[in-house]
Amino acid sequence: MSEPTERLPVVERGQGEFGDQSESAAAYEPHPTLAGEEKPGRFWSARRVPAALAALVLLGGTGLLLYDIAAVRAGHDAMSWRGSLADELATRPLDDTAVLVGAGVAAALGLWLIVLAATPGLRALLPMRRTHADVRAGLNRDAAAMVLRDRAMEVSGVQSVRVRVKRSKVDVRALSHFRELDDVRADLDTTLGNGIKELGLGSAPALSVHVARPGKKG
Repeated sequence: MSEPTERLPVVERGQGEFGDQSESAAAYEPHPTLAGEEKPGRFWSARRVPAALAALVLLGGTGLLLYDIAAVRAGHDAMSWRGSLADELATRPLDDTAVLVGAGVAAALGLWLIVLAATPGLRALLPMRRTHADVRAGLNRDAAAMVLRDRAMEVSGVQSVRVRVKRSKVDVRALSHFRELDDVRADLDTTLGNGIKELGLGSAPALSVHVARPGKKG
């Protein structure tokens, strides 16, 4: 989320101190991609840290178990932890608190790994349209919000503005210290609509604009 940018000092306002308000919501079509190409999908995160941790745990556990099995085959005694674990699994009831807690932790970790494997991640990176078949680019949400915020500040009557770029929506909240609110909103619709198209996103988000008067002091 971008920080507000101001031309003039912002008049402080409290909760519920807005005067007139104006808003709009319009969808803007993205530029076409290459002929016959679908809209670009999201970027997938490598997730190196969770993958490395899971690999280290599995490698350590299986390595220790295989070493103990090989030692037993060679005539040595089994490690005490394996005998204790076997006894606990054979004698402890399934409704025991320790068993339930362990099962819950294992299920939670497994679910977490499944979610990481099945979701793209990198939510802060918006895929851009592909102008070349072998080139893929993305735009950071904060950078997109900064560009649109600067474009909004060029509109006459805008005192301050806050822009939030989401995956499928751009939310704009502006304060106007002069001009009719509907006129300011209409100019913001046009300016930001063109700005969204110029970002070159593969799937352009919808635009929602809210314009209000700054609250009074005191």
